[in-house]
Amino acid sequence: MENVSAEWLGSLEALKEVPLEQLQWMIENSTVTEIPDGDFIFRSGEPMKGTHVLLEGRIKMYLVQNNEMRDVLYIEKDAIFGYLPFSRGLVAKAMGQALGNTRVMTLPMDKTREMIAKHFELTQALVHIMTTRVRNFTAYQQQNEKMMALGKLSAGLAHELNNPAAAIVRGSSSLIQHLQLEPTSFKEVMAIRMEEKEVDIVTKKLFEILNRGERPKLTLIQRTEKEDAVRDWLDDHHVINSDEVAENFVDYAFTCEDMESFKEHIPEKYLSPVFNWINTNLVTERMVMDIQNSSQRISDLVKSIKSFTHMDQGKGKDYTDIHEGLRNTLVILQHKIKKGNITVTEQYDDTLPKVKAMVGELNQVWTNLIDNALDAMEVNKKGQLTIHTRRDREFVEVTITDDGPGIPDEIKSQIFDPFFTTKEIGKGTGLGLDVVMRIVQQHRGSVKVNSRPGRTDFIVCFLIDG
Repeated sequence: MENVSAEWLGSLEALKEVPLEQLQWMIENSTVTEIPDGDFIFRSGEPMKGTHVLLEGRIKMYLVQNNEMRDVLYIEKDAIFGYLPFSRGLVAKAMGQALGNTRVMTLPMDKTREMIAKHFELTQALVHIMTTRVRNFTAYQQQNEKMMALGKLSAGLAHELNNPAAAIVRGSSSLIQHLQLEPTSFKEVMAIRMEEKEVDIVTKKLFEILNRGERPKLTLIQRTEKEDAVRDWLDDHHVINSDEVAENFVDYAFTCEDMESFKEHIPEKYLSPVFNWINTNLVTERMVMDIQNSSQRISDLVKSIKSFTHMDQGKGKDYTDIHEGLRNTLVILQHKIKKGNITVTEQYDDTLPKVKAMVGELNQVWTNLIDNALDAMEVNKKGQLTIHTRRDREFVEVTITDDGPGIPDEIKSQIFDPFFTTKEIGKGTGLGLDVVMRIVQQHRGSVKVNSRPGRTDFIVCFLIDG
């Protein structure tokens, strides 16, 4: 065969241990094909032609999903690819397109049986290529899926942390400005002359109002009516800053009856400074509470992330409460849940014992399944996500249910295949469910799916002492 010799094949790293006579057999039983730039050497769904050696040029492998191309990898000169001995893959999973003028040497598949029977070293070398390919593919799978998971995690955190962080900045700035006005209010209060008994009554009345418990939720119309009534009362009694005072008093459920009660113990001329002093304290309390709540939200998020990623802990199996992982996953995806107008129902069996698992990997399972469910419900503009746990003898069973449109029958058998996805470009790698299956199998478990229009169940089952 022109330009191809046994010596040249033997110079390839993968074939360097193969005897020259076996390489010569490979050459004599192969064909060389010239592939123009842009043409295809193989197409998705077509039977594989054989074992290929790329002599010249470059090949791009990609998937076509939703009429878009998704690059998988590039095959470089001197690479050996295509069908390999003992491989179960008989059909091409991706498209292979020539980049530049390309030459390929192909050993047809019908020669494989003879090669296995007569040429041990050549067969061994090609099997080694296959195991290396599987190992590299698995590493690629894991890295790609981790990057996708990191992207989801980062996007959710950016939204979830932004709101409380912005609230803290806004609240602290407002508090500083507010406190700068305190000296004027303090001066007015200090000028008040009241009996100590009356001061005690006013103070007691104030704390009674603040400690009434949960304040009623008002509609916009109800709130406007109450603010108007309180403002009119304040104006009638010459209380300055009545608009702001009325707004804050209604926030804390002050009524006109409450102010009449105060008036019985406060001289008329002191009503304005006393009510403005109360208002100042209410505003300060509200700002501090907002800052405290926002800070607590950030602290809770950081705690959830630490638990979710299993930081500061070993990578082996540990006993863990799976409900904690599920709850933390919901925290991480909270922004997407709110954005999708999703109602979440958690039906947990609290009698479940802790399970022995690789916590970080298990959380990756929950992230993939819940994120897929949220994506599935996007078309509805709303949805119901249900997470149910139960014990089945020595197994724990977790069911994640969405009320999206369901999985079409024609693709149900493909959803766990590597690189298969129905998502738009940039929204998925097609590795999520494959990774889910791999992780669950590491825990000596299984993943099943039941789907019909309006309901899809992903059921994860694995040993408690896995």
